[in-house]
Amino acid sequence: MKTPGGELEAGVYLLKCYYYKGKFVSDNNYTKKEIFSEGKSLGEQLIDRHPRSAAAYYWYLVNLGSWAELYGTLAAAKEGVANIMRDHAEEIISLEPDYGNGGGYFMLGAVHLKSPYIPFILSWPSNKLAVEHLEKALTQGDKTSLQTVYLARALFKEGREKEAKDLLTNLISKPLSLENKVEDLKNKLEAEDLIAKWN
Repeated sequence: MKTPGGELEAGVYLLKCYYYKGKFVSDNNYTKKEIFSEGKSLGEQLIDRHPRSAAAYYWYLVNLGSWAELYGTLAAAKEGVANIMRDHAEEIISLEPDYGNGGGYFMLGAVHLKSPYIPFILSWPSNKLAVEHLEKALTQGDKTSLQTVYLARALFKEGREKEAKDLLTNLISKPLSLENKVEDLKNKLEAEDLIAKWN
């Protein structure tokens, strides 16, 4: 698929559309896989054409990560998705560390948190580094509900249970943002589920 008009801005906008359509509009995994595959393909082309664009890298990773979730983290890791996400997240940080409210740090923390340790295949994931990167993301702009949920998960995994629960409790008490109502609602519901599970 060619980027509409060959313009970076249009391509990034389309990547966002693929993500939101797959995440919040589609109601079955088959369609979601197709949508995120389109986003993955477009993102690869956009990065080839604009290798200095933090936005292209970030929204490519958003679609790639969503695609990987549907296929399973183990299968995705064996296909090298985790390595791609790590390397591209580091590229975002080098290009524009505050893009997407610390999106590069968030992606790097998320891939450390969610990637399984697989001897001889994937030996670098570290939950300690997940916490460090996710905490760094929160200092790079506006704190997002998604960042908070991921950091809470990483803290809980590190045995810092009270900190994790306090983060989620605080998130639940906040009103939904005007800009990200749907995402905030989803993340608040997940926060409630996690607290119930951890108690």
